This record gives sequence, C-alpha cells and structure tokens, in this order.
Amino acid sequence: MPAGNTNVVLVHGAWADGSSWSKVIGPLKAQGFDVRAAPLPLTSFADDVLRLQQVLDGIEGPVVLAGHAYAGAVIGAMRHEKIKALAYVAALAPDQGETVADVFYRAEPHVKAPKLAPDENGWIWLPEEAFPNAFAQDASSQELAVLAAVQRPISAACIGVAVERPLWKDRPSWFLVAERDRMIPVETQRFMAQRMDARVRSLDADHLPPVTAADAVVELLLEAARGA
Repeated sequence: MPAGNTNVVLVHGAWADGSSWSKVIGPLKAQGFDVRAAPLPLTSFADDVLRLQQVLDGIEGPVVLAGHAYAGAVIGAMRHEKIKALAYVAALAPDQGETVADVFYRAEPHVKAPKLAPDENGWIWLPEEAFPNAFAQDASSQELAVLAAVQRPISAACIGVAVERPLWKDRPSWFLVAERDRMIPVETQRFMAQRMDARVRSLDADHLPPVTAADAVVELLLEAARGA
C-alpha cells in the first residue's frame, strides 16, 4: 500500500496509554503515513472494542492496525473492511472461544512477573516496581518514571470474555516476538504467532518494544504495509 493514502492505527495495551507509541509515530509520519494512537478506556472488553470501532469509523482509506499486549485481543475483534493488515507487538491473540486470561496465563509466568489481582473496585494495577523488573526492563530511568506516572489500570472485565472469530483468520498478520518479555512468556507468543500463521519477527527485547526497540516496531509496520 502506498504510504500517502494509508493509515496506521496504534493501540496501546494495559497499564499504558497512547504515549507508549510516541517513538513510533514520528518515523511513520516521516514515511508519509497517517498515524493515529487509539485510546482504550480499559473498562471492559466490549467498551474497548466499541471505542476502537469508533476510531476506525472516522478514518478514510486502508488501515494497518497494530496492537501491543492486551490490545492484540481488541484488534482481533474488529470487522472493518478497511483493515488490510494486522500487526501484533508482543501481543495477546486469543482464538475463538478463548479469553485474554486464557492466553495470558497459558504458560508459567516469569520469575520476575508481578502478581496481579483486582482491587476492591475491580481495577488491576501494575505495582510500581514491576515497571523496571518486568514491564520495561530496558527502558531508561526517565522513561520508567513516565510509564509509572501515566499507567492506566485495566478492569478485570476486560480479560474474562470469550472472543468471537478473530480477524487474524481473515487478514495477513505480522507478529513481533519479544524474546526477553517477562509479562507474556515468549513460548506463548510463539505459540500464538504460529497458529495465526503470522509473519514472525523475533527481537531481543523486553515487553515494551514501542518504547525500548522502536526502530524494530517501525520496520515491522512498514513491512506490514508493504505486504498488505
């Protein structure tokens, strides 16, 4: 797809916001793409799907849709014909009938992975020490401070809903496997990528490549745009 009429829509995962894509947005725009970081409320899976659908409704032209972590489940729930390719960045990709929790807890967690549980209001927060220990161990101290300060909790209502037929069954998909991910085990990422029949790229990176390995993420998205 030529860059001039192509949109790249970037979707953040849990405990993050659109700023997690800041290092990716500039290089893509410099290549001529229209880029948007879609905000998710993280209040329920249905709310997140609806919000992303609304963002896509307002876009004209073909779309390369990218999701990090939890957002992989959300981008897989889309149905827009304008979506020409999907890109999964250390992301979760439940199959029909599975939940986010099913794939997130499929393998034994990393020894430094945080223990997660909802608070009295149903919100799951990431402990501050988890940012340098598991979420983004390759990030700078300044980046870690920002990540912790802007973190957005995810509702338990986001992770227990069985998904319908995912879009990756019907669109070409790319998957960036983060080999040193301490949040989503690398064996889980490889398993999901293989069953998706995705174009797989492996990267020596932590759980947050859009921040800590942005060049590789940009290259994956450019490849997805070319391949679509």
